Order: sequence, then C-alpha cells, then structure tokens
Amino acid sequence: MASLIRKTLLQVETTHIEGGKEAAVPLKLIAAIAVLKNPWAGRGFIEDLKPEIHAVAPVLGELLTKMIIDTAGSGEIVEAYGKSAIVGLDGEIEHASALIHTLRFGNHYRTAVGAKSYLAFCNTRGPANAPIMIPLMDKNDEGRRSHYLTIQCAVPDAPAADEIVVALGASIGGRPHHRIGDRYQDLKELGHDVANPAAV
Repeated sequence: MASLIRKTLLQVETTHIEGGKEAAVPLKLIAAIAVLKNPWAGRGFIEDLKPEIHAVAPVLGELLTKMIIDTAGSGEIVEAYGKSAIVGLDGEIEHASALIHTLRFGNHYRTAVGAKSYLAFCNTRGPANAPIMIPLMDKNDEGRRSHYLTIQCAVPDAPAADEIVVALGASIGGRPHHRIGDRYQDLKELGHDVANPAAV
C-alpha cells in the first residue's frame, strides 16, 4: 500500500477576523490529503472494484484520520467533518467514489471523533491543481447550519492522470458570527416534520 501513496499534505487555516469583526473564537479548518496511484489505472473497465477497496480504503482512512487527530489534538475537539476525492483524467468518478464511500474508509474517522452524522462528501474528476472541495457538517447534528463549511485547497502536481487525491476535513468551531439559525426553526415555521422537511 505504501508504494501507492506518492505524498501526503496537511493544510491548517485559522480565521481570526470575518466580515471586519474579530471572531470570539477563531475558526480552525484542517485538511489531511493523500496523493496515490489509482489502483485501477491502465487496466480498462473493471467490474468488481471490491478487492482494491478492501485493500486500500482502510489504510487511507487510518492514515488521514491520524493526521487530523494529531493536528487537532483530540477527536473530541473536532466539531464538523467531511471527505473528498478527485480522480485523475484517465480514471472514472467511480474510482474516486470507491475509496471514500465505504465504511472501511469513513468509520476510522467517525469512530475517532465520536460522530453520528454521515460524512459530507465531494467526488470529482480533474487535472493537477484541480480544486479540492471538502464540505463539512456538524459531526452529530446535520441541521446545525453554523457548521456548514467548505475547505478549499489544491495540490499543484496532483492528481496526475493515473492518480487519485483523497482528503479528510475537520473544523474546530463554526462560522464566525453565524446568524442564519438552524434548519429546525425553518421546519417549525413551515409546520414541517424533521423526517419530511419538504412535506412531500
């Protein structure tokens, strides 16, 4: 597996001032990124992706989770989380999806931060320096809008055509000065149920 991973990257962004106003608590965003050889590259259309998913996804999940936790200091301090993958131009979107849409990948992170929510996600195809977008959501409350965040970054030389970039994201804190409320107030005002928010 180590031979598949070309490099890892870590981005930490801390926002102290938003909208010209100092944040009471700075927002910290963390992105842990791995650049790896696409295990299906150059092999034509492959019907069964499972062997590579089972071999690669758990290793990536463990590696990227450790990078996040080591940077944050603990799993408890992480408030929002998400995941992303970009497959290079010679690969399929399914290849990017395969490595992050499996419990063998996500459960490492979910367990480490004690989360209940599903991992917000993005899976795309692109060239080197394609934008990595990691959508975040509160790890325990999907309706908590203060933690609807997106980490943006890029790797100048990845993904190559035969590579995949896989990333995990975390926030410590929510948007500074958040003031649009949570979805529960909308549901209450509209008279809709949480389980059926569009009332269809």
